[in-house]
Amino acid sequence: MINHVVLFKLIEFETPEEKQIVLDEFKSKLEALKNEITELKFIEVGIHHDINSPSFDLCLISHFESIDDLESYKIHPEHVKVADFVKKVTSHRAAVDFEF
Repeated sequence: MINHVVLFKLIEFETPEEKQIVLDEFKSKLEALKNEITELKFIEVGIHHDINSPSFDLCLISHFESIDDLESYKIHPEHVKVADFVKKVTSHRAAVDFEF
């Protein structure tokens, strides 16, 4: 199995409420991928408890049977749609993929 872990830092927003709305939408879009992409075996999305933290804002943990399945996920049209949204609302991203 491959564990795909990604951390996201959002761009600056005018208010914490605006940021929270985007975080909630971000989380929903990622979680919806479970119903769209068969290669995605597990997904967990967490929002940092401190919305004003200088750290990352959201964490994605997902599992795949193989690297090939992860690569298929990356180019799946539904993932590409979410990735387009992500590019608009994030300033930083960090990812690690490892076998477990």
